[in-house]
Amino acid sequence: MWRGLYTAAAGMVTEMTRTDTIANNLANASSTAFKKDQALSGEFEPMLIRRINDNSADNVTSFKGFSVGTEAPVVGQLGLGSYTRGIATDFAQGSMQITGNPLDLAISGSGYFAVQTPQGVRYTRAGNFYRSAAGQLETVDGQAVLDRQGRPVTLPGNATNVQFGTKGEIFVNHQQVDQLQFVQFNDNRNLLKQGNNLYYTQNGAQPQPAAGEIQQGMLEHSNVNVIADMVSLINNYRMYEAGSKAVTTQDSMLDKSVNEVGRMT
Repeated sequence: MWRGLYTAAAGMVTEMTRTDTIANNLANASSTAFKKDQALSGEFEPMLIRRINDNSADNVTSFKGFSVGTEAPVVGQLGLGSYTRGIATDFAQGSMQITGNPLDLAISGSGYFAVQTPQGVRYTRAGNFYRSAAGQLETVDGQAVLDRQGRPVTLPGNATNVQFGTKGEIFVNHQQVDQLQFVQFNDNRNLLKQGNNLYYTQNGAQPQPAAGEIQQGMLEHSNVNVIADMVSLINNYRMYEAGSKAVTTQDSMLDKSVNEVGRMT
């Protein structure tokens, strides 16, 4: 009976994690180039259940000399609940929106911009950049956008016509002055979310020239499907509610076993 409590509680914890993940996706549905997350669940190893007391003198599986053998017969498998295996990021392409702002850059295909943060170099697909008072190209959070040499990109003071090539080339007044650090990674699973649309690498992943293209005057939307996530949120709530009712039922059965059956015995 205690096992039933733990199994139901494990399912409730799993649904809580899934609900938190979906809620975070919905909260960032309007964030530029946000990539949605998905909670991956697994099942604890099920337990093989056999009948008990079947090898006694009054073996209930023996009848008029017939017996199923010395080994207790199998009843079936008992599930022990679910758990969250991890949180995976869906790197699918988001839709494009034309803004007309020359400093808005969208990535079509694979690729990331490199930016300088207090924690080191980080990567992002959010290309809603601004020009600071010092002429540096920065993110909305004031982080410097880096060029191919790892230096902050600085636009000349006389820049009246800024254009970006598909691979990050920067043209000012029709002359190339720099090039953005535009990279990709062999396996996106080596990128982990830091927050604020930033990613950092793990397992020694090294950046390589990106195969995608940069589109100027556009921004990439998040790849969150609001309607689908709202449906999933309702479904998760019902699953959580079912687990809660199972816990209540198990608790009621324990109460009767202790306070009623035990007293009658």
